[in-house]
Amino acid sequence: MSGTATQAPTVTGTTSIRNVVLVGPSGSGKSRLFDHVVGAVVPGRAPRGEAAEATTGLRAATIASGAVVVTLLDAPGNPDFVGEVRAGLRAADAALFVVSATDGADAASRALWHECEVVGMPRAVAITQLDARDADFTATLADCQAHFGSGIQPLGVPVPGDAGAVTSIADLLLGEVHDYSGGVRTVRPAGPEHAEVFDTFRPALIEGIIEESEDGALMDRYLEGEELDFATLEKDLLAAVAHGSFHPVLPLSAETGAGVGVLLHLIEAAFPHPGLHPLPTVTPVGGGPAVEVTADPQGPLVAEVVHTESDAYVGHLSLVRVFSGTLRADRPVHVSGHLELLGVPTGEGHAPHDEDVRPGAISAPLDGDLLPKARAVAGEIVVVTKLGSAQTSDTLSSPDEPLLVTPWALPEALLPAAVAASSRADEDRMPGAFRELAAEDPSLRIEHDAGTGQVVLWTTGPAHLELVMGRLSSRFNVSVEQVPVRVALKETALGRSEALGRHVKQSGGHGQFAVCRLVMEPLPRGSGVEFAEVVVGGAVPRQFIGSIEKGVHTQLAKGLLAGWPVTDVRVTLTDGKAHSVDSSDMAFQTSAGIALRELASPATMTLLEPIDTVSVTVDDEHLGAVMTDIGTRRGQIVGSAPAPDQPGRSVLEAAVPQLELLDYAISLRSLAHGTGTFHREHRGYEPLPDRLVKEHLGDPARHS
Repeated sequence: MSGTATQAPTVTGTTSIRNVVLVGPSGSGKSRLFDHVVGAVVPGRAPRGEAAEATTGLRAATIASGAVVVTLLDAPGNPDFVGEVRAGLRAADAALFVVSATDGADAASRALWHECEVVGMPRAVAITQLDARDADFTATLADCQAHFGSGIQPLGVPVPGDAGAVTSIADLLLGEVHDYSGGVRTVRPAGPEHAEVFDTFRPALIEGIIEESEDGALMDRYLEGEELDFATLEKDLLAAVAHGSFHPVLPLSAETGAGVGVLLHLIEAAFPHPGLHPLPTVTPVGGGPAVEVTADPQGPLVAEVVHTESDAYVGHLSLVRVFSGTLRADRPVHVSGHLELLGVPTGEGHAPHDEDVRPGAISAPLDGDLLPKARAVAGEIVVVTKLGSAQTSDTLSSPDEPLLVTPWALPEALLPAAVAASSRADEDRMPGAFRELAAEDPSLRIEHDAGTGQVVLWTTGPAHLELVMGRLSSRFNVSVEQVPVRVALKETALGRSEALGRHVKQSGGHGQFAVCRLVMEPLPRGSGVEFAEVVVGGAVPRQFIGSIEKGVHTQLAKGLLAGWPVTDVRVTLTDGKAHSVDSSDMAFQTSAGIALRELASPATMTLLEPIDTVSVTVDDEHLGAVMTDIGTRRGQIVGSAPAPDQPGRSVLEAAVPQLELLDYAISLRSLAHGTGTFHREHRGYEPLPDRLVKEHLGDPARHS
């Protein structure tokens, strides 16, 4: 987003605004459609070339179409960037699902359709790539109807031309054929050759519209044979689309522009303005009951940062959706971020923050260009500069009345990657780079693992990881190397063992003398560490028993077998010796450590590994493959059940070692053909199998 183009479209009020997000998989033609729609309205706007990089963040363009101002958002198609898609859904008031006529509806689109359905967001479907060799509009329509549910009906059907290319669209409501073969749309009446198309698709469309009509007598009139006029049908159609109960399907060709005019008319006339779309939950920053706000330019300022990026020339850029009030460049705003309220791990760089700042320039976005504006009213999506402290998902409000928008549901970052700086200079630059990356991307979780000492980047998938690594290098000049992720283990006792710790040194002056006998025995899992003493006869003076206990805890924290902390043991002091002059606190601490190291061996101790409870949600047809894979990961199936409100899907619960989950985010996507998601929570610790214990003890790098 850089540079300046023509003037921003004039917004006359909230009712003249339409915000639409394009959702669909990579390769569906979604971004080409975005370019074509923008180019159809903005003269001279050249689309991106075929070699353009895949979208990884929200693209935005505000255009004037008829009497309304439309902001189109192009959301990434790669499932790794579903966080950006959800940000787009938060910013928009309607969604256009783009489906390729060659591939049908993918798993990610089906999941997002369900999310929109839950909140009642108006949706339409655009079927693209109609000219592809293996394109099948009818099969793709049936696929959408099967996976997206009721209310899916086409408004038009593509009509192949003489050379097989789609140059015409049969308009099912008007009974016309729209021809785009000459570069502009021409309309002609449908001929006998089109009768099969209309007979096949029109009755279901008419009946679908009538079922959603508020006129109860309309169905009776239709069944009695009355030919319903276009105005009546269109009125009920537009109302049903706005209510989110009817979802029209539009055939669209980005090559010829076929269907683009119908899409723009649908956006203008059917998709709701911001005043008709429910707003997210808003609360005072300090907590308290929800604050009721509406899309009123005169109301309290409530806006949310839905995307953040940095530009080499303009600097920090924030894509902001204004929900209530009016955002002005000459007035300070309160920036508030509290991702911790979501109750999920956020990692470093996402600490709670509240600050009053003065925004920079406000502009309408035009896919890379900024069109200056003096203000942004409720419902608008704009770019704001110089909000340096604002992170994606932060709330902007009035300093006099600080408010907080509940963030959208963030995807879980479940693919870990450990990184190490290539040089000392890179290590010095890493913290600042990580802060900037975290501010832009709430889906990225950065952790310094205290158990392993590693820096771990938790991402949503391989494409997300590649993007983060690329930005570290290209934007921040930080070179890092990816290293194997280590899982923090623990040590414990197999049975009862004892040893004598003798620390005696004499080198002139006061010496060091301390002797203690310790017994270590296992405790039930989850007990932690216990210390006891059964010394009799004053063999160890009372003032040194605390020293021995301190030495025990210090040594157990360092580990005895492989450098991992020891847990679930009881250490008992049974005997010892002291010297009236040479014994000291430090001497007995040292002797305790010696005794513990003496009693530790692979015969007396073993390793514990962390176990997670994993909940996998997957299409029923892939449940068997997922269960088999869990078994190969040393997992134990706990149970399975139908997924709530998701017919044809199941939830599988299993206990799986963390060592076996390092690549599960990638494997599950392949196993379930993109239909699987999973959640993991720490369950506890269990003994590591003997063969793996030997591997870990035989590889110093694992426990160095």
